[in-house]
Amino acid sequence: MSYHEAMAETLTPELEGKRKRLLDVLRGMERVAVAFSGGIDSTLVAKAAFVALGDYAIAVTADSPSVPRAEIAQAVNIARLIGIRHRLVATEEFHDPDYVRNDGTRCYYCKDELYSRIETLLPELNVKVICSGANLDDRGDYRPGLKAAAEHAVRHPLQEAGFTKADVRALALAWDLPTWDKPASPCLSSRLAPGVEVTPERTGRVEQAEAYLKSLGLRDCRVRLHEGELARIEVPASEIARLAQPEVCEPLARRLRELGFTFATLDLEGLRSGSLNALVTLENKKLFANA
Repeated sequence: MSYHEAMAETLTPELEGKRKRLLDVLRGMERVAVAFSGGIDSTLVAKAAFVALGDYAIAVTADSPSVPRAEIAQAVNIARLIGIRHRLVATEEFHDPDYVRNDGTRCYYCKDELYSRIETLLPELNVKVICSGANLDDRGDYRPGLKAAAEHAVRHPLQEAGFTKADVRALALAWDLPTWDKPASPCLSSRLAPGVEVTPERTGRVEQAEAYLKSLGLRDCRVRLHEGELARIEVPASEIARLAQPEVCEPLARRLRELGFTFATLDLEGLRSGSLNALVTLENKKLFANA
């Protein structure tokens, strides 16, 4: 019995059916490039693509100032663990004024740049289809990147196989993938409030600020950058009281000032995904509502 056959025996019948569909979907694509961030969703797609297609699958990771160096290193290590071919591709979204403007549609231009770069490499990589890690729970959310994916004929194997986020975590655990319980890790540019221009200097400061928070033992956190160089810190609600203690918050505030933030605030609502979407205009939300 193979390893994956043994793992399948630990799955519910429903999830085993989805696992088989996922592999069948990928086999039907014949040769694929997985847009691979190293997060849980794209890691599962990369693993499934390698199981289904072997060397006819490759993981492609964007390398830009919007991606923390630690995330790049982790993506390299995970690809090596899976065994899948891996390619780092430098993207240049920071040269696009529509991206830099950051009016709430930034993610569209980022994904458009990434998929365009991968498309130019398809003959060299010997692949036919680009895949993403989008799952069913991503539908209906405000995700301009899905519009870019549709324009580039990107396939979403997890959606096609019926995977929710919970399914992704369950199969990743069964396949012993180290990211099975990894918190979401959107790009650094997503920390900048709409209207705040995206620059490598700002994303670099956010990266260093979040690294400091993680040095305090926080596994999941966000430093949101607002107009006036205000840093709004989001941590799980259970950690708010600890960060508010003088022995913690005073060195934290000092570190943020050293990094160039003018003000530092602790968000009393705690960590929540996509909190900056509240600042996106209704016009832009309607523009990508059907992505």
